[in-house]
Amino acid sequence: MATPAYSAEILLHAAGSLRAALTEVASAFEASSGDKVQQKYGASGTLRDAIASGERAEVFASANMEHPQSLAKAGKASPVVLFARNRLCALARPGLAATPDNLLERMLSADIKLGTSTPKADPSGDYAFEVFTKADALKAGSRAALEYKALQLTGGPLSAQPPDGRSVYGWHIAEGRADIFLAYCTAATVAVKENPGQQILALPDALGVGADYGLTVMNEASPAAYRFAMFILSTEGQGILAKHGFAAPGL
Repeated sequence: MATPAYSAEILLHAAGSLRAALTEVASAFEASSGDKVQQKYGASGTLRDAIASGERAEVFASANMEHPQSLAKAGKASPVVLFARNRLCALARPGLAATPDNLLERMLSADIKLGTSTPKADPSGDYAFEVFTKADALKAGSRAALEYKALQLTGGPLSAQPPDGRSVYGWHIAEGRADIFLAYCTAATVAVKENPGQQILALPDALGVGADYGLTVMNEASPAAYRFAMFILSTEGQGILAKHGFAAPGL
């Protein structure tokens, strides 16, 4: 079957954790529609700030609900739809003696470098700090200690960037900048594939934090942008997200 000629270009702004999944979703949409999706990935908070400041965007896929909701409340975007779910995991360096049961103790250890993303700029950092809040209920003083020692290694405007094609979380651990990194479970899975020997630890229930991803379309978006948003929510789009490790509510 001949590839259709592109008839429209859709501007997608999306959370970095969605890069692999939405790149595949966009390719499937392009093949079926003839429209082109121009993709920009980054920290959701940074993308939200850029859109709020006037940067042109049509579809915004955020790693939380709050950032797109703020655009909707400001009258810039349509109501926000939950389109994917993720969870936080702990990515650990090879050989580190850590289990879900002793994870809090290991994160609190003075000899452990604990990595997170940057709160406010990147929802992954906000979710990590939610883990710290929950830790306080298990051991008094944990929240303050973890917030103090957390190394905000990615997600900020001045954060070091990994080489092309490398997971930022796995790269930081491989380079010795972190022993444990709180990251999305989907991202941890990618990191372990790139860096054999790194470990994924599930957070115990008492520390568990889920991530709800929100989708919105900007008010002045093209009809093609609305079609792409609907494709993300379709059975095919949701199936691709599920294949990449996300919980897909559309399924």
